Amino acid sequence: MQNALVYIISIILIIIPVEIDNVIAVGDKTAAVDTVNQPAFGASRLGGRDLERIAGVSWRDGCPVPTDDLRILNVTYVGFDGRRRAGELVCHYQVAGDLLEIFKELYEAEFPIGRVRLVDEYGADDVLSMDDNNTSAFNYRKISGSAKLSRHAYGLAIDINPVQNPYVESAGDIVQPEAGRAYLDRGNARPGMIVPGNPAHKAFISRGWTWGGDWKNQKDYQHFQKDIIIQ
Repeated sequence: MQNALVYIISIILIIIPVEIDNVIAVGDKTAAVDTVNQPAFGASRLGGRDLERIAGVSWRDGCPVPTDDLRILNVTYVGFDGRRRAGELVCHYQVAGDLLEIFKELYEAEFPIGRVRLVDEYGADDVLSMDDNNTSAFNYRKISGSAKLSRHAYGLAIDINPVQNPYVESAGDIVQPEAGRAYLDRGNARPGMIVPGNPAHKAFISRGWTWGGDWKNQKDYQHFQKDIIIQ
C-alpha cells in the first residue's frame, strides 16, 4: 500500500507544474520565469558578476575587443506566447544605443522573439544557441567554415530568431538551425520572420545596419551587422 501511494505521488509531481521561488518545475526540468510587469531597457558596463559569466566562454584571450568596450543590455520583448519577457545580451558600446532603440521598436510593434539570453548560457556554442531559437550578439568566434573573425567577435552583429530566420547555403542543402527548414519559403511571412519592410527589417536598415538576407552566395536571415570602425 505504501509503495502504491509513493508511485501515485510521483506521477502527480511529474504531471503538475510546481511554482517555487519564481521557477516552474515540471518533472526533472526547470525553466526560469522571465516574464515582467513593465518594459525596461538599459545598458551598463560589465560588472564583476557579468565578467565572471563571459570570461573563458564568449570572451577569451585574444578577443579583439576589451571587456571595457562591451556593454550588457537589458531589454524587454514580446514572446511568441504574447507575454512580456526580460532578456539580456552583450554588444560593443558603439552599437548599444542602436540596439536599445531597436528593441524598443520591436517591443512596441509586438514583434515576437523566442529568447534573448547570453550565448554563454550555451557555452558560447552558436549551434546550440540557434537550436534554442536564441537571439544573441557578442561572441568571440570565427565565421563558420572560415578563418576570419565574425562581426559577432567585435560585438557588432546580432542574430534574431534563428529558427524563423535560418542561415541557408547551397540552395537549401545547408540550413542552420535544422528547424529553420520550415521557414525557407520567405514569401510566406509568419510571426518572428524578418522580411523586407517589416518592423525588424526597417528598425535595423534605417540605422545603417546590413542584413544577411541580402547576401548573394548564402543567406543569413537572422543576421544584422553594423560595419563601422571601432574607436
